[in-house]
Amino acid sequence: MRIGLAFVALAALVGLSACAGSKPDTPPLKVLLIPADGGTESGTLADYRPLFAAVGKSAGLDFDLKVAQSYGAVVEAMCNGTADIAFVGPVTYLQAKQRGCAELLAVAVKHGQSVYYAGLFARKDAPIHTIGDLRGRDVAFGDVNSTSSFVFPMVMLLDAGVDPVKDLRAIRLTGSHANSLAALLERRVDAAALSFDSYEKAVREGVPGATEVAVVARSEPIPYPPLIMASRLSPALKDKLRKALEAVAKAPGIKPEMIRGYGGAQVDGYNAHFPAERFDGAAAKMALLSDALKGEILKKSSER
Repeated sequence: MRIGLAFVALAALVGLSACAGSKPDTPPLKVLLIPADGGTESGTLADYRPLFAAVGKSAGLDFDLKVAQSYGAVVEAMCNGTADIAFVGPVTYLQAKQRGCAELLAVAVKHGQSVYYAGLFARKDAPIHTIGDLRGRDVAFGDVNSTSSFVFPMVMLLDAGVDPVKDLRAIRLTGSHANSLAALLERRVDAAALSFDSYEKAVREGVPGATEVAVVARSEPIPYPPLIMASRLSPALKDKLRKALEAVAKAPGIKPEMIRGYGGAQVDGYNAHFPAERFDGAAAKMALLSDALKGEILKKSSER
């Protein structure tokens, strides 16, 4: 009887020791994605789940992915502590960086480059072949904080001598690349501004009418939309995340099709040491759209 009681007591003591030495479960890192697929969760989550599943598998990390309702909401989440990591456009990254709450994590690499392009598109049957032909036309843009569906296309208009407030008949802010393309395909506007990645995804997925669209103008190269992380994360976690992203493409058991980027396109890997100063050009474009000009654009977009 005494031996039995002693065994029970020893077992209980061992159990208590094990519990005392074990670590509590680490909560998953909260990842927020800009609404790059029409603002719906399904498309954008499908684009990035494979990548974060690969990183989680190779580095032993857990991630909770969600899609924001707007670009500005991502900045707020990074700054108020409700997001740890985010996929954003260059302008959104710069906005969060200026507020001191985010820094670069990694940038995708494809064919040795980390760039993408904004574009102005029209239907092939429309007499619109240059930016100048947009005078007197209705044009769709995405989110006001979007690099490739608003900032760069607006600057492209200005560089071509087209005043978006005075020369366009109407400005339609649709909130996303996919919505702008839909407005063009449904003939609600004459032209639309969106990234080439978004347009190519529409073609790839067989969106009706996407192949009947022509390129009016293409932007200069823009640094690829980055993954960013909250400045408040510990140095050790930041280092682990950087190493995990850089190594994920060659990690054991990871398939190449899991390494995804903007629009769900397969990329070669991620550069976690991408020079932040390469975003200076995007910052300069952003500065060209003064608050006063943006106010006039927003006012015009509200007219019906």
